[in-house]
Amino acid sequence: ESDMPKAPLPTAAAPVASAQPAYPADFITAADITLGPIDQTKVDAGKKIFDEKCHVCHGLSDQKVVGPGWKGVTKERKPEWIMNMILHTQWMLENDTAAQNLVELTKAQMTDQKLTKDQARDMLELMRSLN
Repeated sequence: ESDMPKAPLPTAAAPVASAQPAYPADFITAADITLGPIDQTKVDAGKKIFDEKCHVCHGLSDQKVVGPGWKGVTKERKPEWIMNMILHTQWMLENDTAAQNLVELTKAQMTDQKLTKDQARDMLELMRSLN
């Protein structure tokens, strides 16, 4: 018998880490959003939030302020993307290519405004009303 060491037996491959990080627990999907006619009550609530928290960086036209203007944004982005950008800002900035591209374009990162899901939905309705 040879003194050569035996080759190790093959072992199961180590699990490969998922390329996509786990979504936040309350991540919005298309199934979570029902769009109908513009709801003026939600638009008004969204405008109030905009005036309090968003107007410093965003405008209601299509013109960039610090961040992009909101007119037409719902034609470029899906409703669930918009709501996740509002609700899960840091996760989106770390994991979403479109959000990362916006940072490159604007040279600014959006601040998490700590809005509720209902408030984010109001913001979406405001954006929808601008088209």
